[in-house]
Amino acid sequence: MAVQSPSAGRRPDRTHYLYLAVIGAVLAGIVVGFAAPGVAVDLKPLGTGFVNLIKMMISPVIFCTIVLGIGSVRKAAKVGAVGGLALGYFLLMSTVALAIGLVVGNLLEPGSGLHLTDSLRHAGEAQAKGAAHESTSAFLLGIIPTTMVSAFTGGQVLQTLLVALLCGFALQAMGPAGEPVLRGIGHVQKLVFRVLGMIMWAAPVGAFGAIAAVVGATGVDALKSLAVIMIGFYTTCLIFVIVVLGTLLRLVAGVNIFTLLKYLGREFLLILSTSSSESALPRLIAKMEHLGVSRPVVGITVPTGYSFNLDGTAIYLTMSSLFVAEAMGQPLSVSQQISLLLFMIVASKGAAGVTGAGLATLAGGLQSHRPELVDGVGLIVGIDRFMSEARAMTNFAGNAVATVLIGTWTKEIDKERMAEVLAGRAPFDEATLLDDAHGHGHGHGHGEAPDPSGEKEPVPA
Repeated sequence: MAVQSPSAGRRPDRTHYLYLAVIGAVLAGIVVGFAAPGVAVDLKPLGTGFVNLIKMMISPVIFCTIVLGIGSVRKAAKVGAVGGLALGYFLLMSTVALAIGLVVGNLLEPGSGLHLTDSLRHAGEAQAKGAAHESTSAFLLGIIPTTMVSAFTGGQVLQTLLVALLCGFALQAMGPAGEPVLRGIGHVQKLVFRVLGMIMWAAPVGAFGAIAAVVGATGVDALKSLAVIMIGFYTTCLIFVIVVLGTLLRLVAGVNIFTLLKYLGREFLLILSTSSSESALPRLIAKMEHLGVSRPVVGITVPTGYSFNLDGTAIYLTMSSLFVAEAMGQPLSVSQQISLLLFMIVASKGAAGVTGAGLATLAGGLQSHRPELVDGVGLIVGIDRFMSEARAMTNFAGNAVATVLIGTWTKEIDKERMAEVLAGRAPFDEATLLDDAHGHGHGHGHGEAPDPSGEKEPVPA
């Protein structure tokens, strides 16, 4: 049988219906949350289960991507240059996000006029007890897994990143002898992405459970009373993404931010419905490769960014700290704001994809700097989930933009390919999540036999 082009003979992309179902599920979840709060809260395991299914695939995706990327690069120095550039950029953007959050928070004074009840005080205390305090040395040692295999079972992104880097450099040093291993990992990657494609069919169920639970637990009253901080936070995140990231993207890569955000629309919907940016991590890796960014750049920038490029978290921590201090009637001085928030940025590393981790970081930071303010954390416990969604989407947008920028700076991006994809002329394969027709530095594609099953949709869950 003749080999067909990627689009020829393929069934229509039924995943459009899947994402329409996700939108319907979100709306249904909101209705159930308001109509029957008690029942809605009990639906939370549906959302948690779906996010856990996605998380179980993250380590294999990162490992395959990085090993194939580095293993196929002949010069190790190139990988080091990408990593150094990425970390420098992440540090700069976190500082910019901090500054924007501080300015808006001081202008809005969102906490004034609120009163702290005993129940909210206890909620704040509970968050402070759950906050982890970790020294820099403990954080660095935590990157080293107990064994090579435990990096995959522990669910730690940075541990997987370390093992993948070591394996990639080892295969690079092996030269031709490492080619069979690279081919094998390429086949494993196809399997991993196919499993991920099957899991995605459970997204409507997960979205329904997650949204119903949070609306049922929050209620209308909390949303009304805390509308100022919520609207202010969402607006600040929007300004950061469109103005700061959009300007950078236009100047450096010549790409319109709205075009890139539209390309990643399904991932944003997934984050909105699950409140976790980690749920879209494997898809971001696949889509950035499809966009034309080389695999080594994607493999290093995206996983590292999930731990170090926390633009949304930086804005959240600044505005929430000012909010709590205002609500408690004990405003922070400028020097206190800066020292507290620098501490929080360091403390938050590695918690980007975990729902509620921002709240624990906020409580831990206040406890170490201004213990008398910890009780005030209870004021935003109710709406933290809604703020978590904006936080996660901002972090996600920041990592997508960072990948394009670093690919442009290192000349590891196919500009013609990117133009084709963003114009909609080279659609992403939702069935396999892999780009078999395109071979810009990938470890798969041209020479392999076509996979007949790749032309069909995954079996719906």
